[in-house]
Amino acid sequence: MGRGLVKREGNKLSISKLIVRVALVFSILAAITIAVIVMTATTANRMMSIEKKPLANVPSNILPSYSATTFTSADEQTLLSGWFFKTDDPISTIIVVHDTQSNRMPFSVSMVEMINDFLNMHYNVFLFDLRNSGESDGAICGYGYLEWQDVLGAIKHVKKISVTKNVILYGIGSGCSACLLAIDKLPPSSDSEVLEKYSKKIVDLGFDVNYIVGLILDSPAKNSDDYITPFVEKNSKFAFVTKYFVPYAIRVSAGEGGNYNLATQISRLPIPVCIIYGGRDTFIGAEKIEQIVTERQRLNPNTTMSKMFSGAGYVESYLIDSEGYRQMLRSYLETYFK
Repeated sequence: MGRGLVKREGNKLSISKLIVRVALVFSILAAITIAVIVMTATTANRMMSIEKKPLANVPSNILPSYSATTFTSADEQTLLSGWFFKTDDPISTIIVVHDTQSNRMPFSVSMVEMINDFLNMHYNVFLFDLRNSGESDGAICGYGYLEWQDVLGAIKHVKKISVTKNVILYGIGSGCSACLLAIDKLPPSSDSEVLEKYSKKIVDLGFDVNYIVGLILDSPAKNSDDYITPFVEKNSKFAFVTKYFVPYAIRVSAGEGGNYNLATQISRLPIPVCIIYGGRDTFIGAEKIEQIVTERQRLNPNTTMSKMFSGAGYVESYLIDSEGYRQMLRSYLETYFK
């Protein structure tokens, strides 16, 4: 009788210790989870709230003639600012979409030579500041997850002010992601049955994906999150953990769902695509961009051009070899849009 009582008491004591230990483990896990959430939210907020990069002082006498203009992003809330350069008998209009922490003059004053090239080849040029950049409104950026709406707003505005019947998008850095997400959001045609599946905001744009006839990509990534992760690794002390969660937090803040597979989209686009990248790019990864180029050339060899600038890092190709870069763009335009 006594031995049974001792045994039962011993079992109760063991169970109590187990409960305490389990509770302790759960408490530690809860504390870690809360810490990760706080670090993720703090990092995401800091990355989305970066300061605007002001426009460089470009002497008016070296800029080609342009019209300053403002328009609204496709979100119908954000006022954006840009410059429209007009040429005679334009073939199309090239819309430049800059990188995060940049503005409408992504290559500063040296951009003027490129603008003149485009105009001399009879292409209108539209430069604009994405949200929270340059002279545009907006307090946060989304590394492409918000900016695709700005791209669609820019296309709508160009359609209104230009006589051209289509546009060519030119994405730089995360501007590539913004361009590709914008393309992904557009209906494949303007057929009424197709448009029924799209939101009123998209339908009211007045154009479908066929309005975009060409795509230039400087430093494209395989996935849309790839423009966020390197910033986390560079700026967060706890990047070994937060780099897995911050991209998701930014996506959720922007109202987007998954991590877009940009490489697959690039490889399958039926329009002519030009890919430019640096051989020493460690931000996106030159080897990853090479994989994109290889797959694109395999599936669309007749509508693909690419050039790697061996001494350049991330979006540095124009700064390393502006003449070679401009020659590549001229060759692309002459090949597919004459």
